[in-house]
Amino acid sequence: MIRIPGELGKDLCDNHLGVSRRDLLRVGGSGLLGLSLGGMFELQARAEKAKHTGGPGWGKAKSVILCYLQGGPSHLDLWDPKPDTSDKVRSVFKPIKTKLPGVHFTELLPNLAQVNDKFTMIRSMSYTPNGLFNHTAAIYQMMTGYTTDKVSPSGQLEPPSPKDFPNFGSNITRLKPQEEPMLPFVMLPRPLQESNVVGKGGTAGFLGKAYDPYYLYPPGGDMDMGKMDKIKVDDLQMRPEVFSKRLRRRARLRDAINEAAPELDEAVAKFNLNEYYDQALNLIVSGRARNAFDIGQENDKTRELYGRNTFGQSCLLARRLVEAGTRVVEIVWPKVANSDNHSWDVHQGLEKRMKTQSAPMLDKGLSGLFTDLDQRGLLDTTMVICVGEFGRSPQKGLSTSGNNNSATGRDHWPYCYTAVVGGAGIKRGQVYGKSDKTASAPDENPVHPTQLLATIYNSFGIAPDTIVYNHLNQPRELVKAEPVPGLYA
Repeated sequence: MIRIPGELGKDLCDNHLGVSRRDLLRVGGSGLLGLSLGGMFELQARAEKAKHTGGPGWGKAKSVILCYLQGGPSHLDLWDPKPDTSDKVRSVFKPIKTKLPGVHFTELLPNLAQVNDKFTMIRSMSYTPNGLFNHTAAIYQMMTGYTTDKVSPSGQLEPPSPKDFPNFGSNITRLKPQEEPMLPFVMLPRPLQESNVVGKGGTAGFLGKAYDPYYLYPPGGDMDMGKMDKIKVDDLQMRPEVFSKRLRRRARLRDAINEAAPELDEAVAKFNLNEYYDQALNLIVSGRARNAFDIGQENDKTRELYGRNTFGQSCLLARRLVEAGTRVVEIVWPKVANSDNHSWDVHQGLEKRMKTQSAPMLDKGLSGLFTDLDQRGLLDTTMVICVGEFGRSPQKGLSTSGNNNSATGRDHWPYCYTAVVGGAGIKRGQVYGKSDKTASAPDENPVHPTQLLATIYNSFGIAPDTIVYNHLNQPRELVKAEPVPGLYA
């Protein structure tokens, strides 16, 4: 394997610069130009030789949108009501009919109840946690498919590290290089965060910073519902004074790679390096990315469809990004878990917070996303997932993680919860799996978070057992799980 000297993930031309994709774009160079081209072409060469074909759903997805409900929403109070159980278990919210006969949501989701014929609802998400029921550890597992070795006495993980396993989006963008001159992976509108641990599970880890997402965090507090209108699209412009100089430097890097990569001759013959650089440069020059980020181009009717709030407009922006060619978009719920107001972490104040704050945002934004994607013909090639790191305890007021809970609050519960998945070959109008009478454990077809990740990889035509090498050059599977064939049509 050929190696180009230099620190992993650094720009070889300008190693004094910061290495996030945002920083590279701001100083005038595309993050695409700083990718490990040797690795990319080697992967392409391997893909040509590997005649791997998957089962159901294989290769149906061109892009994925993950609506990540950080904080752990209560499945009993949203998707899986149990009205015939005891007062301590059943939701205070009334069940309502949906488009599917015999399937009920709670009254908090009237819009989603009218579009659930467009997606599959997994009512049997489940895993047994190691140690504390902690948000950070659960987030890391959901995003990477792995658990970490080091957990603090409080249950918190250490900050992000180059030793971390990559976010699934980083793996996808590495193994499935862009076909369009567009940002491959975008995370918005805030980082994955729990307490003082910011970004854990949201980086490329040992793949290097070249595969980090483009982090789009508009200014404004968590309660600022207009923050998506504050996106500065000028951040994606190339400064005129650095244009020619940087282009010449990139050309020299290209020549160096050509001279030093005899092993990649076969791949290079099928993918012209000059063409690659031209496409990457067009990302900046053409304004493709700038246009995608400008949600002000949408009419009022479309913006209202999604809801005039941070989550809804993030969903709208996600549609615009995949429409422009972005592979992976992660929408992180706009309120950190361990907080009040529209957080899903409802240890206290469940009824008010869910009814007036979080649930209306989810209902409007997610239903708008499915409706809009379907109307535009994008749902056939765009996978949409909506899930949290766990659910909430069936019995109200019960402490399962050492937290204090009010009589109406619910604690963390990873043993059974609900996920929504649709698009890219996923069966429409399906309820997959079944919870028991108190929604405390799966009765049928349990689905582990790693299986959900395996399903995502499969939908992109990536074998879940594909080997990557960590920071110690040790082989690791993308995820130690198989996709769920029953999710596909």
